[in-house]
Amino acid sequence: MTDETAPSPLERLIEQILDEMRLTSGYTGRDGLSDSTLAALRKVPREAFVPEDERRLAFANHPLPIGHAQTISQPYIVALMTELLELTPESRVLEIGTGSGYQTAMLAELAGEVYSIEVIRELADTARARLEEMGYANVHVRHGDGHAGWPEAAPFDAIIVTAAADEIPPALVEQLVPGGRLVIPVGPPWYTQYLRLLRRTENGDTDDQPVLPVAFVPLVYEKPETGESD
Repeated sequence: MTDETAPSPLERLIEQILDEMRLTSGYTGRDGLSDSTLAALRKVPREAFVPEDERRLAFANHPLPIGHAQTISQPYIVALMTELLELTPESRVLEIGTGSGYQTAMLAELAGEVYSIEVIRELADTARARLEEMGYANVHVRHGDGHAGWPEAAPFDAIIVTAAADEIPPALVEQLVPGGRLVIPVGPPWYTQYLRLLRRTENGDTDDQPVLPVAFVPLVYEKPETGESD
């Protein structure tokens, strides 16, 4: 017989995320998640963004490979980065690194418009089709190099980067509105990286603070002369 009172795999995952939020609150200053982030975690089906041969691990609290040497991020990190953006239904968000589209869907549940750039064409095409099929009409996905942002759609209330940059790309800071927030992992591959939160002040200055040690795949540049990626 099965225990009908046992929590579902999703609810167990959410409890793990909340436990990790409490454990890392000394770094992040946050010991929980907003109701809106929790609602998005419950609504967006993570298993739909995981390759079929990895779906048995869809509710594990760790990253998973999605091909092309890329990953779908750990659910705790997705939740934390989403929370740090402090999105509202009016927010316009830029995401650098669409990947599987899972983080994109999380953003789309909370924001008014989401613009997402993916440097690997196959991932961009697959994520775009998946998100369209799921009915996310407020998401715009394109293939390209995210270091330059999306100037023609700027400015943005929030920007999220889902791969580690050696330094914060200046173009992204320039595309933030006054009061806007940028969440980005910074640091070289295989060495200590830090998730950073940058706020653009009303007078155009920036306030940049480290949040948490992390490990992300590197932010990829596209070679303009060939269209290939490093």
